[in-house]
Amino acid sequence: MPELPDITVYCEHVEKRVQGKALEEVKLNSLFVLRTAVPPIEAVRGKKVVGVSRLGKRIVLSLEGDLHLVIHLMIAGRLHWVPAGKKPGRGPLAIVAFPDGSLTLTEAGTKRRASIHLVEGSAALAAMNPGGIEPLTATREEFVARLVSENHTLKRSLTDPRLFSGIGNAYSDEILHRAKLSPIAMSRSLGEEDKTRLFQATRQVLSEWTQRLREESGGEFPEKVTAFREGFAVHGRYGKPCPVCGSPVQRIVYAENETNYCARCQTGGKLLADRSLSRLLKKSWPKSIDKPG
Repeated sequence: MPELPDITVYCEHVEKRVQGKALEEVKLNSLFVLRTAVPPIEAVRGKKVVGVSRLGKRIVLSLEGDLHLVIHLMIAGRLHWVPAGKKPGRGPLAIVAFPDGSLTLTEAGTKRRASIHLVEGSAALAAMNPGGIEPLTATREEFVARLVSENHTLKRSLTDPRLFSGIGNAYSDEILHRAKLSPIAMSRSLGEEDKTRLFQATRQVLSEWTQRLREESGGEFPEKVTAFREGFAVHGRYGKPCPVCGSPVQRIVYAENETNYCARCQTGGKLLADRSLSRLLKKSWPKSIDKPG
């Protein structure tokens, strides 16, 4: 799922192309992509874009008349810019047409999770905000207060949109590795130094990757948006060497996600139980990277 750095860069490129321009129409090629009925989608015709912003992991095109087109990419949704006169690629779910080009929404796979909402008024837009604080503008005190407001694992806390805005599976792994903290450590168990390290790591990782993605895209619309980036320390790098200590990156698999971490850097060498593998290996499940079996 595109997260804060990816969505920020998407917004910057969308704004560059559509700010101040009249939206001609939104063409829907899927019955399920539009999740609202009032106001009708036809209400956007002829309305100029007055702002482009990020709302958590959503992209918001604000239009004249206090209308807001909210695009949520979910896991496999992606945006593309198609210049006027060029045909869109295969199977876009929606086409947001402007005079000199179109913003198209695609989604890989068969599960239709990506969505578009059209809402009217600032209150209706605010109602779509899960409420997480912005990690790049929050103070340490605000960050820590939100972190300990509920007692969860650090992985869950960082990825909870009610607590922190825009952080998902990939960047939470990178943040926790940078902070040298276990993904299953409880948020209220951290000492003051740990809290400071987590706060700083969050700001560093998100800022560095936002800048890196800006530089990679240059003037071109970002087309290689992925949760598995070359240059990540641990996310998506199971079995590969940790760039800090060289130990193999470990993982915990659950549902459709996995957590990647370095046992030596983050858990004192302890291997965290993976549901599928530990159930299979039972008593043979190694407890430590230094003492297998």
